[in-house]
Amino acid sequence: MCSRTRALDEADDHFHDECGVFGVFGSDEAANLTYLGLHSLQHRGQEACGIVTSNGEQLFVHRGLGLVQDVFTGSVMDRLPGSRAIGHVRYSTAGGSHIKNAQPIAVDCGHGSIAVAHNGNLTNARELRADLEAEGSIFSSSSDTEVLVHLIARSRRQTTEDRVCDALSKVEGAYSLVFLSADTLVAARDPHGFRPLCLGIRGDTHIVASEPPAFGLIGARYVRDVEPGEVLVIDESGLRSLRPFAARARHMCIFEYIYFARPDASFDGISVYRARQRLGQVLARQQPVDADVVIPVPDSGVAAALGFSRETSIPYEMGLIRSHYVGRTFIEPQQSIRHFGVRLKLHPVASVLRGKRVAVVDDSIVRGTTSRKIVKMLRDAGAVEVHLRISSPPTAWPCFYGIDTPTREELIASQHSPEEIATYVGSNSLGYLNIEGLHEAVGGQGYCDACFSGAYPVPVPRAARRTDRRQLPLVGV
Repeated sequence: MCSRTRALDEADDHFHDECGVFGVFGSDEAANLTYLGLHSLQHRGQEACGIVTSNGEQLFVHRGLGLVQDVFTGSVMDRLPGSRAIGHVRYSTAGGSHIKNAQPIAVDCGHGSIAVAHNGNLTNARELRADLEAEGSIFSSSSDTEVLVHLIARSRRQTTEDRVCDALSKVEGAYSLVFLSADTLVAARDPHGFRPLCLGIRGDTHIVASEPPAFGLIGARYVRDVEPGEVLVIDESGLRSLRPFAARARHMCIFEYIYFARPDASFDGISVYRARQRLGQVLARQQPVDADVVIPVPDSGVAAALGFSRETSIPYEMGLIRSHYVGRTFIEPQQSIRHFGVRLKLHPVASVLRGKRVAVVDDSIVRGTTSRKIVKMLRDAGAVEVHLRISSPPTAWPCFYGIDTPTREELIASQHSPEEIATYVGSNSLGYLNIEGLHEAVGGQGYCDACFSGAYPVPVPRAARRTDRRQLPLVGV
């Protein structure tokens, strides 16, 4: 007998990117292409989604709570005409689901209608919002993105792109943004390049997206990454690139390569899949283990586990099988099953594990709660030893640049040594990749690794450092 519905957050103890953005200019199927692009970016947000289109005269808006394929039915798509569109997917928060925080945000102001979709976090949003409210602005959501809308509405510049640049000159922090007015699409990436943004083309149609795989599904070609500090303006005359801001040191989020991005993505010419394999290889050299089998925690640990296996010559097996049919809630039996959420998502393969010394590779440990349940599950399935290997350094610091993270006190690595964490999760040993190994494996240069090092490239105002579970209530949502 079933009696109650529960959230499954307990089974997903990861950092999460807040959202993904997508934009199309110059296609009679703009809404359909945006729908498909958002579907490709669904991993970046599953709580809410939205599409805004333009027919050259006015904007058409639909937003809803849930997955892209559920929110955008055929009848909804019929009400989104036009040859240009922007879209957004949003990751859920601990504070609950509210349609008012869904994006894109669309408003009418003295300059005309404009919509915006945002991935990132404006670190000075609190101060800007307080100033705007003191001057009479009224806010309808808890989103930092709405601050941008007010700044654009108050700008005295003449063109859409100039008003956008004027607004962005006043904000600090991380952002990848797409704006849509009746006749112009503007895409912008912050001068540090914290969050990814890419440019693609499909015939005469220009497309922007958080990740290149979104282009493949619609038959578009990846052209290049939008550069840090670059603003792209797309209208009937074509595409223009602006550089309105002073150059800053590049600090792209290195966690994109560890977990956030799809494995088939590439940024700055670096394959995410290959980077994750190299993470496993370097991890194996730094944290060797006597084991009979290497298994990943699927899906995020798969590539790193393959790299670990190849470097050590320890056989690779799928010792945990993941269900791909689990939503964010589920009806639980009245008599609670121990570790129900994890068991619903992952199931051990006893024939792989029984009597074996198991090296299990995961991308990160946040609180340690899920790792503890997984180790117990492996032992119950017959593993005689469980050695946990993590393809990133200890996550000891919260993110203030657009990632959903707990407070520092809740991050287990901020309070405990690897040996203490191993005791807590019940593993025979625990080994992390170090920061030097992380950068060696990913390659390239110019990354933000603040969640590992505590070195924040953009100062975070004290007012933004909250003590509840989520560090910021205004986080690109």
